[in-house]
Amino acid sequence: MMKWMAAAMLAALAGGAWAGGMESLEAFVKTAKSGRAEFTQTVTAPSRDGQASRDKVSSGTFEFQRPGKFKFDYKKPFAQSIVADGRTLWLYDADLNQVTQRKQSQALGSTPAALIAAAPDLRALQADFTLEAAPERDGLQWVKATPKNKDGQLQSVQIGFQGDALAALEILDNFGQRSVLKFSKVEVNPALPAGTFSFKAPAGADVLRE
Repeated sequence: MMKWMAAAMLAALAGGAWAGGMESLEAFVKTAKSGRAEFTQTVTAPSRDGQASRDKVSSGTFEFQRPGKFKFDYKKPFAQSIVADGRTLWLYDADLNQVTQRKQSQALGSTPAALIAAAPDLRALQADFTLEAAPERDGLQWVKATPKNKDGQLQSVQIGFQGDALAALEILDNFGQRSVLKFSKVEVNPALPAGTFSFKAPAGADVLRE
Protein backbone atom coordinates (compact mmCIF):
# COMPACT_ATOMS: atom_id res chain seq x y z
CA MET A 1 0.00 0.00 0.00
CA MET A 2 1.14 3.54 -0.67
CA LYS A 3 2.15 5.61 2.35
CA TRP A 4 0.40 8.93 2.02
CA MET A 5 2.98 11.56 2.94
CA ALA A 6 1.92 14.38 0.66
CA ALA A 7 -1.68 13.84 -0.27
CA ALA A 8 -1.84 15.81 -3.50
CA MET A 9 1.46 14.54 -4.86
CA LEU A 10 0.85 10.89 -4.01
CA ALA A 11 -2.69 11.05 -5.30
CA ALA A 12 -1.29 12.15 -8.64
CA LEU A 13 1.39 9.45 -8.52
CA ALA A 14 -1.16 6.80 -7.59
CA GLY A 15 -3.36 7.87 -10.47
CA GLY A 16 -0.39 7.70 -12.82
CA ALA A 17 0.67 4.25 -11.65
CA TRP A 18 -2.89 2.96 -11.86
CA ALA A 19 -3.42 4.36 -15.33
CA GLY A 20 -0.05 3.12 -16.53
CA GLY A 21 -0.49 -0.38 -15.13
CA MET A 22 -4.08 -0.68 -16.30
CA GLU A 23 -3.27 0.69 -19.73
CA SER A 24 -0.43 -1.85 -20.06
CA LEU A 25 -2.67 -4.71 -18.94
CA GLU A 26 -5.48 -3.67 -21.26
CA ALA A 27 -3.10 -3.25 -24.19
CA PHE A 28 -1.51 -6.64 -23.50
CA VAL A 29 -4.84 -8.46 -23.31
CA LYS A 30 -6.14 -6.68 -26.42
CA THR A 31 -3.09 -6.95 -28.68
CA ALA A 32 -1.22 -10.08 -27.53
CA LYS A 33 -3.32 -12.82 -29.09
CA SER A 34 -0.45 -15.26 -28.73
CA GLY A 35 2.93 -15.19 -27.09
CA ARG A 36 6.11 -16.99 -26.24
CA ALA A 37 8.69 -16.35 -23.49
CA GLU A 38 11.28 -17.89 -21.24
CA PHE A 39 10.74 -17.69 -17.49
CA THR A 40 12.48 -18.18 -14.17
CA GLN A 41 10.28 -18.99 -11.18
CA THR A 42 11.30 -18.56 -7.55
CA VAL A 43 9.01 -20.12 -4.94
CA THR A 44 9.40 -19.09 -1.32
CA ALA A 45 7.52 -21.06 1.31
CA PRO A 46 6.72 -19.42 4.67
CA SER A 47 9.08 -20.23 7.53
CA ARG A 48 7.87 -22.96 9.88
CA ASP A 49 8.90 -24.18 13.34
CA GLY A 50 11.60 -21.54 13.53
CA GLN A 51 13.27 -22.68 10.33
CA ALA A 52 14.13 -20.06 7.72
CA SER A 53 12.25 -20.23 4.45
CA ARG A 54 14.06 -21.61 1.43
CA ASP A 55 13.78 -20.60 -2.19
CA LYS A 56 13.17 -23.12 -4.94
CA VAL A 57 14.15 -21.93 -8.41
CA SER A 58 12.94 -23.45 -11.67
CA SER A 59 12.96 -22.33 -15.29
CA GLY A 60 11.37 -23.13 -18.60
CA THR A 61 9.29 -21.76 -21.45
CA PHE A 62 5.79 -20.32 -21.67
CA GLU A 63 3.46 -20.09 -24.67
CA PHE A 64 -0.15 -18.98 -25.00
CA GLN A 65 -2.89 -18.35 -27.51
CA ARG A 66 -6.14 -16.60 -26.68
CA PRO A 67 -8.67 -17.56 -25.68
CA GLY A 68 -7.78 -20.24 -23.17
CA LYS A 69 -4.72 -22.04 -24.53
CA PHE A 70 -1.36 -22.00 -22.78
CA LYS A 71 1.64 -24.12 -21.90
CA PHE A 72 4.19 -23.87 -19.12
CA ASP A 73 7.07 -26.23 -19.91
CA TYR A 74 9.44 -26.55 -16.94
CA LYS A 75 12.94 -27.67 -17.95
CA LYS A 76 15.00 -27.29 -14.75
CA PRO A 77 15.48 -28.69 -12.19
CA PHE A 78 12.66 -31.14 -12.96
CA ALA A 79 10.69 -31.68 -16.15
CA GLN A 80 7.03 -30.77 -15.74
CA SER A 81 4.34 -29.45 -18.08
CA ILE A 82 1.08 -27.58 -17.58
CA VAL A 83 -0.98 -27.54 -20.76
CA ALA A 84 -4.42 -26.04 -21.40
CA ASP A 85 -5.98 -26.89 -24.76
CA GLY A 86 -9.16 -24.84 -24.34
CA ARG A 87 -11.18 -27.66 -22.79
CA THR A 88 -8.84 -29.65 -20.58
CA LEU A 89 -6.03 -28.68 -18.22
CA TRP A 90 -3.20 -31.21 -18.10
CA LEU A 91 -0.44 -31.39 -15.48
CA TYR A 92 2.41 -33.77 -16.27
CA ASP A 93 5.22 -34.72 -13.89
CA ALA A 94 7.94 -36.52 -15.84
CA ASP A 95 9.74 -37.90 -12.77
CA LEU A 96 6.56 -39.52 -11.45
CA ASN A 97 5.30 -40.27 -14.98
CA GLN A 98 1.96 -39.02 -13.75
CA VAL A 99 -0.70 -36.93 -15.49
CA THR A 100 -3.49 -35.02 -13.76
CA GLN A 101 -6.46 -34.13 -15.97
CA ARG A 102 -9.05 -31.49 -15.07
CA LYS A 103 -11.86 -29.68 -16.81
CA GLN A 104 -10.40 -26.34 -17.76
CA SER A 105 -13.62 -24.44 -17.01
CA GLN A 106 -13.45 -25.59 -13.39
CA ALA A 107 -9.74 -25.00 -12.91
CA LEU A 108 -8.99 -21.70 -14.63
CA GLY A 109 -11.33 -19.04 -13.27
CA SER A 110 -9.01 -17.56 -10.67
CA THR A 111 -5.54 -18.67 -11.74
CA PRO A 112 -2.62 -16.48 -12.80
CA ALA A 113 -2.84 -18.01 -16.27
CA ALA A 114 -6.32 -16.54 -16.65
CA LEU A 115 -4.83 -13.10 -16.10
CA ILE A 116 -2.19 -13.26 -18.79
CA ALA A 117 -3.25 -15.94 -21.24
CA ALA A 118 -6.83 -17.13 -21.02
CA ALA A 119 -9.02 -14.04 -20.77
CA PRO A 120 -10.27 -12.67 -24.12
CA ASP A 121 -10.57 -9.09 -22.84
CA LEU A 122 -10.31 -6.86 -19.77
CA ARG A 123 -14.02 -7.15 -19.00
CA ALA A 124 -13.66 -10.92 -18.65
CA LEU A 125 -10.80 -10.39 -16.18
CA GLN A 126 -12.86 -7.95 -14.14
CA ALA A 127 -15.62 -10.53 -13.85
CA ASP A 128 -13.27 -12.85 -11.95
CA PHE A 129 -10.78 -10.45 -10.36
CA THR A 130 -10.76 -7.15 -8.51
CA LEU A 131 -8.06 -5.03 -10.16
CA GLU A 132 -6.45 -2.28 -8.12
CA ALA A 133 -3.57 0.13 -8.15
CA ALA A 134 -0.07 -0.97 -7.20
CA PRO A 135 2.90 1.39 -6.98
CA GLU A 136 5.62 1.35 -9.58
CA ARG A 137 8.76 -0.55 -8.48
CA ASP A 138 11.76 -2.26 -10.01
CA GLY A 139 11.20 -0.12 -13.08
CA LEU A 140 7.86 -1.84 -13.79
CA GLN A 141 4.20 -0.85 -13.82
CA TRP A 142 2.07 -3.13 -11.62
CA VAL A 143 -1.56 -4.15 -11.29
CA LYS A 144 -2.79 -6.18 -8.32
CA ALA A 145 -5.50 -8.75 -9.03
CA THR A 146 -7.51 -10.37 -6.23
CA PRO A 147 -9.85 -13.27 -7.09
CA LYS A 148 -13.51 -12.65 -6.37
CA ASN A 149 -13.95 -16.35 -5.70
CA LYS A 150 -12.53 -16.85 -2.21
CA ASP A 151 -12.76 -20.65 -2.34
CA GLY A 152 -9.59 -21.13 -4.37
CA GLN A 153 -5.98 -21.33 -3.21
CA LEU A 154 -4.97 -18.01 -4.74
CA GLN A 155 -4.80 -14.93 -2.51
CA SER A 156 -3.53 -12.35 -4.97
CA VAL A 157 -1.43 -11.81 -8.08
CA GLN A 158 0.59 -8.79 -9.12
CA ILE A 159 1.32 -8.40 -12.83
CA GLY A 160 4.35 -6.35 -13.82
CA PHE A 161 4.80 -4.67 -17.20
CA GLN A 162 7.67 -2.86 -18.83
CA GLY A 163 5.76 -0.59 -21.15
CA ASP A 164 3.18 -2.90 -22.70
CA ALA A 165 5.45 -5.95 -22.41
CA LEU A 166 4.77 -8.62 -19.79
CA ALA A 167 7.73 -8.76 -17.40
CA ALA A 168 6.75 -10.48 -14.14
CA LEU A 169 4.11 -12.20 -12.04
CA GLU A 170 4.12 -12.27 -8.25
CA ILE A 171 1.72 -14.84 -6.83
CA LEU A 172 0.68 -15.21 -3.19
CA ASP A 173 -1.42 -18.22 -2.20
CA ASN A 174 -3.58 -18.77 0.86
CA PHE A 175 -0.84 -20.84 2.51
CA GLY A 176 1.58 -17.91 2.50
CA GLN A 177 3.69 -19.29 -0.33
CA ARG A 178 5.06 -16.69 -2.73
CA SER A 179 5.97 -17.40 -6.34
CA VAL A 180 7.74 -14.89 -8.56
CA LEU A 181 7.96 -15.46 -12.30
CA LYS A 182 10.25 -13.25 -14.36
CA PHE A 183 9.85 -13.37 -18.13
CA SER A 184 12.53 -12.81 -20.76
CA LYS A 185 12.79 -13.05 -24.53
CA VAL A 186 9.09 -12.22 -24.78
CA GLU A 187 7.62 -12.56 -28.27
CA VAL A 188 4.16 -11.15 -29.01
CA ASN A 189 1.95 -12.75 -31.66
CA PRO A 190 4.48 -15.32 -32.92
CA ALA A 191 3.30 -18.01 -35.33
CA LEU A 192 2.96 -21.00 -33.03
CA PRO A 193 3.15 -24.47 -34.60
CA ALA A 194 -0.04 -26.50 -34.90
CA GLY A 195 -0.28 -28.88 -32.00
CA THR A 196 1.54 -26.60 -29.55
CA PHE A 197 -1.28 -27.00 -27.04
CA SER A 198 -2.15 -30.61 -27.77
CA PHE A 199 -1.30 -33.09 -25.05
CA LYS A 200 -1.14 -36.86 -25.13
CA ALA A 201 -0.30 -38.82 -22.02
CA PRO A 202 3.03 -40.65 -22.41
CA ALA A 203 2.96 -44.43 -22.59
CA GLY A 204 2.67 -46.01 -19.17
CA ALA A 205 1.82 -42.77 -17.38
CA ASP A 206 -0.71 -42.85 -14.56
CA VAL A 207 -3.63 -40.57 -15.46
CA LEU A 208 -5.65 -39.06 -12.62
CA ARG A 209 -8.94 -37.37 -13.50
CA GLU A 210 -10.26 -34.72 -11.17
